[in-house]
Amino acid sequence: MGLIVQKFGGTSVATTERIRNVSSHVAREIRAGHQVIVVVSAMSGVTDSLVGYVRDVSLLDEVEAYADHDLVVSSGEQVTAGLLALRLRSMGIPARAWAGWQVPIWTTDAYGKARIEEIETDNIRKSLANGRVAVITGFQGMTREQRITTLGRGGSDTSAVAIAAAFGAERCDIYTDVDGVYTTDPRIVKNARKLDYVSYEEMLELASAGAKVLQTRSVEMAMNHHVRLQVRTSFSEEAGTILVKEEDLMEKQRVTGLAYSRDEARITLSNVDDRPGISAAIFGPLADANINVDMIVQNVTPDGKKTDVTFTVTKGDLALALSALEAHREKIGYQAIHQDANVAKLSAVGVGMRSHAGVAQEMFRTLAEKGINIIVITTSEIKISVLIEESYIELALRALHDAYGLHAVVEKG
Repeated sequence: MGLIVQKFGGTSVATTERIRNVSSHVAREIRAGHQVIVVVSAMSGVTDSLVGYVRDVSLLDEVEAYADHDLVVSSGEQVTAGLLALRLRSMGIPARAWAGWQVPIWTTDAYGKARIEEIETDNIRKSLANGRVAVITGFQGMTREQRITTLGRGGSDTSAVAIAAAFGAERCDIYTDVDGVYTTDPRIVKNARKLDYVSYEEMLELASAGAKVLQTRSVEMAMNHHVRLQVRTSFSEEAGTILVKEEDLMEKQRVTGLAYSRDEARITLSNVDDRPGISAAIFGPLADANINVDMIVQNVTPDGKKTDVTFTVTKGDLALALSALEAHREKIGYQAIHQDANVAKLSAVGVGMRSHAGVAQEMFRTLAEKGINIIVITTSEIKISVLIEESYIELALRALHDAYGLHAVVEKG
């Protein structure tokens, strides 16, 4: 049998009892004849505590400080890896815990948000050949200068997919507290359905639009390296949702799922001169401040001389964005700046949009019937996103879920 990579998130390993439960999933794959690599997150809440300790003692005002920050916050995964390896050995399953630097997993030196450059496989392959389960810390790696790095929040998903790609794994199973990818958030829409299959492109759009099931970087990496990825729950043995190539989907629904994000803030610059270079003048300072801009719309006055520019950033970046724009007000030349943090983004995603007409019209009609005003609209080949008042997000989700008939979707693969 082949090699399976299993990744367990923080909620799956939140207590020693849950670590015992996780060990049963590892044992199941061992009994099936697979070699197994396990990638673990820190126990739920541990990383937040470690970040809090760092902030209590440091201003993080130099690169060296950020390097030590990563040394501290990466330690939570080492605890989990050690505990799981100990549990497996107590069950008679040979296992060894590995820190990222022991593999080693080589990364860039962008502390706090490092990117994986290379994963050496010799050490782990020798251990697997000797019949041992390899329990590897997620979220972390090492620079060529041998400093510990972290990959950013949710980085354990990226670690797992990267390891699966490096070792040519048969499959990478991401275990979470949900049993798969749903047509939308089942906590809001009670008749949301679990999808048996979803394409990489759809999952990438859903993740970037606010779905919390998988981290965007991990999906992109799985797509680029052709890693067979499954999302499943650690609290049962039922199958989850499998990510596949678009051509492997037998049926392409016009809309596969709905995603939303409450972490949105709108900024509008009014009466800006409509001239060459104005977009660079606006978005350059934001890029320099490492602020990601999402939705952008421009409204030009009838005489073509002035324009209003509206865009969205995350709520956490709003204050910094306003400060950066104010510092460049003279260069940009806007008359006034307006902000609104009481907004949310709602997105409909589906590869079937390429061959089905009327998806956008259905969204606009449904929202209008519910009295929901659309503030901003953006589209891609397989996604339509709208910005609406945050207070309407749950009503909009339920209405569109019904309008697109997502409760009746029958997945085939």
